[in-house]
Amino acid sequence: MISSRLLRRFFAPVLAFLSFISMSSAHADYELNMTQGVTPISHQIYDLHMIVLWICVIIGIGVFGAMAYSIMKHRKSKGAVAAEFHESTTVEIIWTLVPLAILIAIAVPATATLIDLEDTSEADINIQVNGIQWKWRYNYIDEGVEFISALAESSRTNGQSGVADPTGNENYLLEVDKPIVVPVKKKIRFLFTSDDVIHAWWVPELAVKQDAVPGFINDSWAYIEEPGVYRGQCAELCGKDHGFMPIVVNAVSEQEYQEWLVAMKAEAAAVAASADKEFSMEELVAKGESVYAANCAACHGPTGAGVPPVFPAITGSSVATGDISDHIDIIMNGKTGTAMQAFKTQISDVDIASVVTFQRNSLGNTVGDMVQPSKIKSLR
Repeated sequence: MISSRLLRRFFAPVLAFLSFISMSSAHADYELNMTQGVTPISHQIYDLHMIVLWICVIIGIGVFGAMAYSIMKHRKSKGAVAAEFHESTTVEIIWTLVPLAILIAIAVPATATLIDLEDTSEADINIQVNGIQWKWRYNYIDEGVEFISALAESSRTNGQSGVADPTGNENYLLEVDKPIVVPVKKKIRFLFTSDDVIHAWWVPELAVKQDAVPGFINDSWAYIEEPGVYRGQCAELCGKDHGFMPIVVNAVSEQEYQEWLVAMKAEAAAVAASADKEFSMEELVAKGESVYAANCAACHGPTGAGVPPVFPAITGSSVATGDISDHIDIIMNGKTGTAMQAFKTQISDVDIASVVTFQRNSLGNTVGDMVQPSKIKSLR
């Protein structure tokens, strides 16, 4: 006969778990279910998840209930004798048809959801998303608006300096300098690719998770029903700063979206015009410091010490203290066979001129020369 001690040992973990989830405060702190999201497809995925969950719950109750009943009812201590038979056609038909029916019950809504998930036709807005170590480039194809979104300075100063201190930072590692802005109640098609390695663009509340693969274009879509800020991350291990590649989507009204487009086009025009402006050494160095922090510090370190031999130091380097033309070339076009990216298409003429000037006159270097944005413009 099964002892009460053995029963207590068997059911103790179950009772502890039920006690845990019954506590309202604990349940509030530990959400165990998936998010319902703010798009129609996210609702479909959630509903499919719940259907499968309850089917599994019913199956689990049936299977383990039958096991528990059999163990207690037909145990040896009660004199139970095992039946002796080879096969039962009826039983075999039942345990073939029942799982088949269950699979069909799951497959029908799952197939419908997958078909809807892949339907990117008739989109109102098309946005190309390029993954770059370790930032995202967004191109609003129909609007001529393009920009790069990188980790916000509030998270960068802690995380990439080797000091992870999220205290007082509500969205630590989930904030960017330039979020995507999209209108609500419009079908948005995202086209994903990458400039270097495989990335994955993932925003849970939009139910969008798609790989960005070099040389290929994948797509997905979202129809956001509610205004708000929705955050995500790169979901593919893409390099040493994989954890510093967040995504922020700001869903706004149609009017706010149009105002944002106008502001972005005006900003792009101002950046292009600034390439013809003459800057002082102080202005270039000050601007270059922020450009370096956003684009160079991840590899070369905030002090320019680097991580040799993979990421060479800027301080005292033959590039940063040598011929300025070679310095400009390696920043614009990168270096084949190394982790050095080409920044020609990533940052503006002013940014390139300022970061070159900053590297040559800061981080322990005192070359004393500088380059104007007009020079960079002429090299494109």
